[in-house]
Amino acid sequence: MENTGKIAVIIPCYNEDAAIAKVVSDFKDSLPSADIYVFDNNSTDKTSEVALQAGAFVRQVNLKGKGNVVRRMFADIDADVYVMVDGDDTYEAKAAPAMIEKLFADHLDMVVGCRIENGDEKTYRPGHRMGNKLLTGTVSKIFKGKFTDMLSGYRVFSKRYAKSFPCHSHGFEIETELTIHALELRMRIGEVGTEYGERPEGSVSKLSTYKDGIKILRTIIQLYAYERPLFFYTLIALAMCVISLVIGTPVIADYIETGLVAKFPSAIAAASVMIMAMLSLVCGIISHLVTISRRETKYLSYLSIPFITSIK
Repeated sequence: MENTGKIAVIIPCYNEDAAIAKVVSDFKDSLPSADIYVFDNNSTDKTSEVALQAGAFVRQVNLKGKGNVVRRMFADIDADVYVMVDGDDTYEAKAAPAMIEKLFADHLDMVVGCRIENGDEKTYRPGHRMGNKLLTGTVSKIFKGKFTDMLSGYRVFSKRYAKSFPCHSHGFEIETELTIHALELRMRIGEVGTEYGERPEGSVSKLSTYKDGIKILRTIIQLYAYERPLFFYTLIALAMCVISLVIGTPVIADYIETGLVAKFPSAIAAASVMIMAMLSLVCGIISHLVTISRRETKYLSYLSIPFITSIK
């Protein structure tokens, strides 16, 4: 028996009155049966009014940050397929049907719209491009996944994914968390190349190359400690062991030679650091067991949601 369901286009926005009308219009043309929702994150311009006039459903999110908006979008909207796209008119709406088709044809939980560069530095700033490649490569290596464009804001999700996603991020680090969540639960992920255009006049990027880049890198480290605690805390324990040996070796050498402990402060410091190393290892073991239990709980929650095989 074939399951059918509905599509929701969810658009996080902050001060995008210059672009949002075209984004809504383009997705109405590309996905005529979809409901289009604009989540306004405390805009100081006329984003909400313009989106309403364009025919979108508008919701307000008071907590600032894209991560907070995504959390609300997944919680508030009930659909079978979620198309998430930024409201800056840089992504290709025509690619949405192909992304949805790939989701169903390959039985995927997430399809990422990978940005195809056109060589224009105004469209895709060199700092953003370099940072994206660096962070994508880091996550791919640490979490054993293959991604071309981890920080893309254009994605299609299954209901299973959306309703099992915990969402801890507050800001632009949300794309990193979306990716790592899929890798941790070993969900099936796909990519579709999409054109990436320049923002319309009057639309300004809210992403800071360095400030948000540091936040994303910090999120990767936090999620690594959260999802790979045994290895993370073992590294810390090994580093402390090395420090303890560096401090304590001369004390041991003096004791073997003279039978006396001449450097009590060094001996106490070495012993203290070694104890901290052992505690770090114990924390890693306990956290690892908790992580396994938590991951299984998330996976059972994911499996409890039926997979929709097509949309009419």
